[in-house]
Amino acid sequence: MTARATILLTGFALFAFAGNSVLARAALIDGMIGVVPFTAIRILSGAVVLAALVGGASGLRSGSWGGAASLLGYAALFTLAYLKLDTGMGALLLFASVQITMIGWGARSGERLGRIAGVGVLLAFGGLVGLLLPGQARPDILSALLMIASGVCWGVYSLLGRGPGRALHVTAGNFMRASLLGAPLVGLALYTGSDTSLTATGVGLAVLSGAVTSGLGYAVWYRALQGLTASRAGIVQLAVPPMAALGGVVLLSEPLTMRLVAASAIILAGIALAIVGRPHSNSK
Repeated sequence: MTARATILLTGFALFAFAGNSVLARAALIDGMIGVVPFTAIRILSGAVVLAALVGGASGLRSGSWGGAASLLGYAALFTLAYLKLDTGMGALLLFASVQITMIGWGARSGERLGRIAGVGVLLAFGGLVGLLLPGQARPDILSALLMIASGVCWGVYSLLGRGPGRALHVTAGNFMRASLLGAPLVGLALYTGSDTSLTATGVGLAVLSGAVTSGLGYAVWYRALQGLTASRAGIVQLAVPPMAALGGVVLLSEPLTMRLVAASAIILAGIALAIVGRPHSNSK
């Protein structure tokens, strides 16, 4: 793959990852769609696109039910958190918790962090704690904890997806399985009449999130990884929270607070040190 192709594919994938936050917040901010239908439509749309790319039968033979459960947990908590979180804040909390989960698991499993990586983890964790301390512009604490839990689920999903196997096929299989796991929850929501509001715009945003910024985004990202080292893949993902925050400011008229800017600088700098200081790293 040429360097130009790698840059273009990487740029599209990062735009897609940031777009997931913007689309979710846009759909939920005015009540255009409920949490349950947004999550279900997103997962199903992603499954359809990924199945078309790899073949439905091939996808079903890949992935795991554990991976599907963690994927569904990530998607549901992600959507629920965005009921009250601004776009950039949610993306930063998600990204930080994903990376800290994966790095922490590596350390627990005996992976040597090194002094620089250790300082980076402490810096990122300190920035995350500082972001949640009482004061002006602190995010809604319950929503913040939900997004952190969503990030932990994605970190677990990423850890479960490591090892032999084609990443795109595994992702397709997990999306298809997650669609099946989520079906009873959708049925329960419909039966109780809770959180099932729907508008054409809300459905469209959910489909866009699932088909383009999730399904197609992951497919492009796995292709881009062929031209990136593990450390570079980790570093370039640092652009996702700022891109999401910019999208929230420009498209949704969200405020850009100094607290978010300062916390972003501290957390992303810490994660960058953790990635650079590790013997090897795993990317999303």
